[in-house]
Amino acid sequence: MGANFGLPWGNVEDVPVAVITDSTASLPERTAKQWDISVVPVQVVVGDRVDDENRYDREELLRRLLDHEPVTTQPPDPGAFFWTFQDAVSAGATAIVCLHISTKLSATADAAREAAQQVSVPVYILDSGTTNMSLGFAAVSAARAAAAGASVERVMSAADARIRASTELIYVDTLDYLRRSRRIGGAAAAIGSALSIRPILTISGGEVTPLTRTPGTKRALAKLVDVAVERAGATTVDVAIASMEVGDREHRVAGELRRLLPSLGDLTLVQGSTVVGAHVGPGALGITVAPVP
Repeated sequence: MGANFGLPWGNVEDVPVAVITDSTASLPERTAKQWDISVVPVQVVVGDRVDDENRYDREELLRRLLDHEPVTTQPPDPGAFFWTFQDAVSAGATAIVCLHISTKLSATADAAREAAQQVSVPVYILDSGTTNMSLGFAAVSAARAAAAGASVERVMSAADARIRASTELIYVDTLDYLRRSRRIGGAAAAIGSALSIRPILTISGGEVTPLTRTPGTKRALAKLVDVAVERAGATTVDVAIASMEVGDREHRVAGELRRLLPSLGDLTLVQGSTVVGAHVGPGALGITVAPVP
């Protein structure tokens, strides 16, 4: 899995580079501020209300999902990207690298491309082919390179290398939410049709795909941890655990990963994007395994 950069690199000069991503990256606010990463919010649609995901009450959205009320999502308006790009230019950026959720899951990158045509500096739109903290870790790697004065090419290479190395694992209680939002096909959704089956998913080729299935929640979460440890191997990895609500379950999973991973960098528990949560449903839990560059 790697990013689709959309534009040829060519001979790119060393320039101050701004890094921008979207809210499906689930980046903690403190991390985005630390690395000067601008985050453009994707939108949530509930009834007649369309608003940035960070303007919704998280508990209310969770309740609506549990009540099976329609909750959908849509990309940011191109104007949101335009003004974010303009802010970066005003701050002195002479080039912008913009990393986004897979184009097979959202049209967010298309909105960014539309806005980029109106900006006076080069904007490089990256289709990450993924989402959640696989995208978040890639944005941090890009921002680190930019902070060190790297060229646009090196900033994009840092992001792409992190994406290619990372694994996104997702436990869901049911595939119904993904099926209804058409983020997973009907045939794939059928693997979780039995009442006691708990699917574990990954993102491959830019799409959500089944990885394995396990009977019972407890065994499925144990399997999720086992797969994460297997994917990490002996490599030093950063790990993120993301869910709509961070509680005892997430802390138990974190404890198991700390115990089992032979070489662990940072382990972060994050409140996952509610846009992602709207598609995977209540009770979902994601683990991102990202080898340290």
